[in-house]
Amino acid sequence: MKYLRILALPLLFGLCVAPVLAQGTNVAFGTLAQDTKLPVEVTADNLSVDQETGEAIFTGNVLIGQGEMRLSAPRVLVVYLAEQKGIERMEATGGVTLVSGPDAAESERADYSISEGTIVMTGNVLLDQGPNALSADKMTVQLSDGTAQMSGRVKTIIQPGGDN
Repeated sequence: MKYLRILALPLLFGLCVAPVLAQGTNVAFGTLAQDTKLPVEVTADNLSVDQETGEAIFTGNVLIGQGEMRLSAPRVLVVYLAEQKGIERMEATGGVTLVSGPDAAESERADYSISEGTIVMTGNVLLDQGPNALSADKMTVQLSDGTAQMSGRVKTIIQPGGDN
């Protein structure tokens, strides 16, 4: 009977955790909220502009800065608002790194909606927060309050604190 209880514990634990994993995990991201009205600075090796579509493609060591936030990728597509009155959104691909304060995240792709103030990172997302790390299929960062939601096979490694 003792062995049956020991075998049942992982099953019971798995049933209790499953709803939490399905809903996703909320975490803090960066040290402060990001002001999406700040200017966006883009540096790259190459730039191609299409006046008809209102798009610009930056390639080669692309680095985007806005306030304290930094995003780097091999390729970034910038879509402008009508009449080029600002940026509507940016699509970074090819291996993306997002840094805000002490936190850093990596993924295959990141979509930054300027008007919504969100960055959606997809594809093997890895969030590094000092000694702790989280991975997921998707991470949505809300820049207005400095939070993120991880979803899709969320896995975390938490280092125990204190001395033993």
